[in-house]
Amino acid sequence: MKKLIVSPSPHDENYIKTSTIMLNVIIALLPALAVGCYIFGMRALLLTAVCVTSCVVFEFCCRKLMKRDNTIGDLSAVVTGVILAMNLPVTLPFWMAVVGSFVAIVIVKQLFGGIGQNFANPAITARIVLMLSFPTAMTNWVVPFFYKDGIDAVTGPTPLVSGDASYMDLFLGKVGGCLGETCALALLIGGLYLAARRIISLAAPVGFIGALALLSFIAGDDPLYAILSGGVFLGAFFMATDYATTPITTKGKIVFGLGCGIITFIIRHFGSYPEGVSFSILLMNVLTPYIEQVTRTKIFGAKEDKQQ
Repeated sequence: MKKLIVSPSPHDENYIKTSTIMLNVIIALLPALAVGCYIFGMRALLLTAVCVTSCVVFEFCCRKLMKRDNTIGDLSAVVTGVILAMNLPVTLPFWMAVVGSFVAIVIVKQLFGGIGQNFANPAITARIVLMLSFPTAMTNWVVPFFYKDGIDAVTGPTPLVSGDASYMDLFLGKVGGCLGETCALALLIGGLYLAARRIISLAAPVGFIGALALLSFIAGDDPLYAILSGGVFLGAFFMATDYATTPITTKGKIVFGLGCGIITFIIRHFGSYPEGVSFSILLMNVLTPYIEQVTRTKIFGAKEDKQQ
């Protein structure tokens, strides 16, 4: 005889697990990672492995010290490690990558309660901390395919600094930059894969890219060059769509994306930094609770209590 079990809603157990979501994100990142290894050599894969391993180890140790259930099985630490690596120059010393992983997992994620509790994107915050702490190492950009000449590295400017890269080189990633942000095609494939799997909404990426393109056009810049260069596609598809640090509502996602595009344009056009994607997403992460409060759906027929 079956027992009648009474429990609060929801009663549908056919939900997507966190590990499934993270696995799809990893799959979506593989094209950009593969292109990064092809353009910058096998050190790109080694740097990614260092970031992933250190993120997983830090999460495991941190959860043990806090006497909480371990969460390395949800693959969120792996995703953080991959995204962090893709935001780093391929020549960055491995110990600096470990420092970045510590900041991302221990300080930004676990000290705030773990997955879903952090107010800022761990990988972005770690990149900014590394950028401010080790500016020389974090701006050491190498030219594509330098390893084929049998030399350690040849540095060169990024497209945002030089401004002379072709559209095709930008689209295919044959330019200097972070190991995972150069190939717009690979990032676009990954982003569309996540959208097709309904892992992410395209509201924030479209708002982000559209706002940056429009403002660049109004300012007299090349809008296509602006969106293909730098970390726009990586930020728009993989960091401005983070569940924990971005709005839940569709209106909120649009506002978030527009804000990222506007701030990125302001930093690029008027600031001292050539790139502003990381700073824009971090600033919008801070504003996410207020965006959700303004854009939240009102219950039909309900009236809010007026505060005295």
